[in-house]
Amino acid sequence: MAIPEDLRYSSDHEWIAVQGSRVRMGITDYAQDALGDVVYVQVPAVGTVVVTGETMSEVESTKSVSDIYAPVTGTIVAVNDALADAPESLNNDPYGNGWICEIEMSDANEIDALLDATGYRALVEG
Repeated sequence: MAIPEDLRYSSDHEWIAVQGSRVRMGITDYAQDALGDVVYVQVPAVGTVVVTGETMSEVESTKSVSDIYAPVTGTIVAVNDALADAPESLNNDPYGNGWICEIEMSDANEIDALLDATGYRALVEG
């Protein structure tokens, strides 16, 4: 299971890559494995304000439908439209082409509340 060292993680199995005042986010390798084959991704609309811990989109797999939670508070500034035609990108490349959206953060200090790779590894390996 891949857990890149340069990312931050939520306990809900979302990852973020910090890019200045923006973050790119998606679901972790652990999450995509638990979901099974992803068949649909609902990306949030650009301009939507999201709040940490609240539902912002959902992923449908052959096993279930799962909510995706905002890892930080802010405004959606970009979405991965390619997921409409290639939802399997979440399975094949969760940290690359499988990104879901970019968020302009309201408070960069929220990053401090997220797990680093070591903390996330401890969470999923229990």
